[in-house]
Amino acid sequence: MMHTFTNTEFTRSMKKTHTIYMPEMLHYHNELLCAAFAFGGYKLAVVPEQEHICYETQSLVNKDYCTCAIGIIGNLLTFVKSDDCDREHIAFLEPQAGGACRAGNYYNLIIECLHKLGYGQIPVLSLNAHGLEQHSGFRINGRMLLGAIAAVCYSDLLMDLTQQIRPYEKNAGETEGLRQQWLQRLTEEIRHGRHLFYRKKVYHEIVESFGRIPVDRGQAKKKVGVVGEIYIKCSPVGNRHLEDYLQKNGCDYRMGGFVNYCIYVVYSEMKSLELGHQSRLEAAGYQKVLQFLYYVQKEIAEALEQAGFLHDRSFQELIAEKKDILSDYYNIGDGWLMTAEIIDLIKKGYDKILVVHPFGCLISHVGGRGVLKALHERFPEAKITSIEYDYDQSDTLRESRVLLAIE
Repeated sequence: MMHTFTNTEFTRSMKKTHTIYMPEMLHYHNELLCAAFAFGGYKLAVVPEQEHICYETQSLVNKDYCTCAIGIIGNLLTFVKSDDCDREHIAFLEPQAGGACRAGNYYNLIIECLHKLGYGQIPVLSLNAHGLEQHSGFRINGRMLLGAIAAVCYSDLLMDLTQQIRPYEKNAGETEGLRQQWLQRLTEEIRHGRHLFYRKKVYHEIVESFGRIPVDRGQAKKKVGVVGEIYIKCSPVGNRHLEDYLQKNGCDYRMGGFVNYCIYVVYSEMKSLELGHQSRLEAAGYQKVLQFLYYVQKEIAEALEQAGFLHDRSFQELIAEKKDILSDYYNIGDGWLMTAEIIDLIKKGYDKILVVHPFGCLISHVGGRGVLKALHERFPEAKITSIEYDYDQSDTLRESRVLLAIE
């Protein structure tokens, strides 16, 4: 008989006494998302990357789970066991987009793992848009939501500028230094609720400051686009510091922003409801959210375009690009978004594409590998390579595959 473990309630009093830790999933967005939670009344931090994960991970996490489960839960459990962790005053937050991905069960799995290690007093929270797994002391309030929108927009802009300028900077480290300066300033502004609305002026100020960094565009760089499953694509823990490796190997690399992924999640919910019994009220609600996100995306794109920088194509353009390859209804996991991002990157001149995904992820195999033939036929000049990430994979094997893909 299967044993059910009871989750510890995150109470209202814990807002003042506990730090909520989330996985390292969005490297460029972490600091500002933490500031958004602070504006909403919560203390948020990121689980530190562990050099080696604890051996219990292998026995507690079933091998049928994907690489992401080992990375996320392994880092979490290792942190809990470390001397740096105040186990009586922490909680864990697991973001969940829903859908058919096995990550939908990470929430229950984390609870089970903590109980089996003797740390059942630690509350586990689920960050989802459906109001599931509620706790009396944790709510996505209006202040947090406004702060998170600003955090994602500013972070996407900083990521885009960093990735376009850093490979060509004349003074090593100058781009990252400027990004850190902006993170400091924006963290304080979001924490105190400043510049959450009418961000265009700040966007242009950010773009102008990055535009003053001395660059040498005459350098020959391999142009590499990175797409794939959101954790492996965006987290240095998940992709084993892929960006650093590409930079060391003379690459001009680029990946799509998180705003498009957020729009994709909302759009996917709407398309899924169309297959059921969607009410007019629900349809109107999704359309309003989408229109708002389209406007947010357009503001960022305009700030970049006016200064001569590349920007992500609009979500509507991405939908049109992949029409003859994948349906809008293939929206489980990262679904058709990967295909659309590949097309966008190739059209921007990034002719070497790394499709990164975890070993054991059926969704990524279908959406990431299943479309390769159609993409190769449309873009014969492009080199599109699927790169699998397995927890037991050696650095030498993985890096050799990446090197072959970018040559």
